[in-house]
Amino acid sequence: MELKKGAVAIITARGGSKRIPRKNIKLFCGQPIIAYPIRAAIESGCFDTVMVSTEDEEIAAIAREYGAEIPFMRSMATAGDMVTTDDVLREVLMEYRQRGEEYEQFCCIYPTSPLLDAKRLQTAMKMLAKRECDGVIPIVAFPSPPQRGIVIKAGMACRQYPVYQDARSQDLETIYRDSGQFYACRTDAFFAAGTLMVEKLHPLILSEMETQDIDTDEDWWLAELKWRNR
Repeated sequence: MELKKGAVAIITARGGSKRIPRKNIKLFCGQPIIAYPIRAAIESGCFDTVMVSTEDEEIAAIAREYGAEIPFMRSMATAGDMVTTDDVLREVLMEYRQRGEEYEQFCCIYPTSPLLDAKRLQTAMKMLAKRECDGVIPIVAFPSPPQRGIVIKAGMACRQYPVYQDARSQDLETIYRDSGQFYACRTDAFFAAGTLMVEKLHPLILSEMETQDIDTDEDWWLAELKWRNR
């Protein structure tokens, strides 16, 4: 018999990291960085289960220490560099199904999201509960218009889009980027689309101080600076 449940938070944390070794459990302002999204997910009160998908025993142990569940380990087939987030989520949700557990909604949360706020998760899950969208994506505006971006060709700097060369910034359409924190989604919509980028994807706009991509040591320093001054 299949047990229907409301929502699961899936924190994706594989062991391999090329640019910042052991990034998912590296100390961030005194605690493993994965502790912050785990805490935010638990404090939000939105989820029946807060779980971590990992193939790494050390990550699993630390995740349990901070309150997450590890009901099963990630397979090695979904632990490589070329595996997509969609692949990982599909594996997790299918494993739950095979165990007789079906979640109507899920939230994919990235482990290096120390600035994630529980209230933002609450907002996203409330959007899904109203059934007005199939997914929610937190986004943040580019600090300057990408339309006026510069590229290097044959060693020389030139406008990527010359048509906007004389345009005023305030006259250009605001363009946003993925915040890289989380995606909230209806499970049925995810399987129907085969991706988190479902058709009815609602934006949740964040400020620049609420988010920071962490791919380099400089990014890490900026994230800690934002966290201390949030």
